[in-house]
Amino acid sequence: MPAVAVLDDPATAVVALEPVRSRLLALLGEEPSSAAGLSSRLGLSRQKVRYHLQALAQQGLVVEVEQRRHGGLIERVFAASAASYLVSPAAMGDAGADPRRVADRLSASYLLALAGRVVGEVGALLRGASSAGKRLATLSVDSDIRFRSAQERAEFAEELGVAVRSLASRYHDESASGGRWYRLVILVHPRPRLPEERTS
Repeated sequence: MPAVAVLDDPATAVVALEPVRSRLLALLGEEPSSAAGLSSRLGLSRQKVRYHLQALAQQGLVVEVEQRRHGGLIERVFAASAASYLVSPAAMGDAGADPRRVADRLSASYLLALAGRVVGEVGALLRGASSAGKRLATLSVDSDIRFRSAQERAEFAEELGVAVRSLASRYHDESASGGRWYRLVILVHPRPRLPEERTS
């Protein structure tokens, strides 16, 4: 089971985003279960749970992993196809976020459009790598930093830009035989307050 699956098909995204079905996906991402087990946890009838499971299965969001016999009855056990999900801007068609349509490159809208592009591109690349039985080579850096002032934040941004351009110039080779292009995106935004910070 992959840790994250990216949904870029509109019909699949609609099915996954329905509240009962998204709850089922969360539960089945934790452990496989049957309609009977899920109905008791959700307080819904087995018939209603079966209906939602069928809709999820038709989109490949859940898969049958086991059949248990109880006398003459067969209990089907399902698991989510991934531990968690992201919806790609591609699911929105032409209305999906696209950084090329955002003029202000210093805006939060541009940052969101870049993040959306990452979701869409890496999701498609990951599906291709998985179907080929290969790993997708990626690199990510995640860090928190607390600036003393807006001036120091601006100075950090300037130094970061200089460092990245210098590093890129050392390793970039436009004409390398067998080389592969990679996309480098650096995003910086205010960190939401953590629960312990909200009470202090």
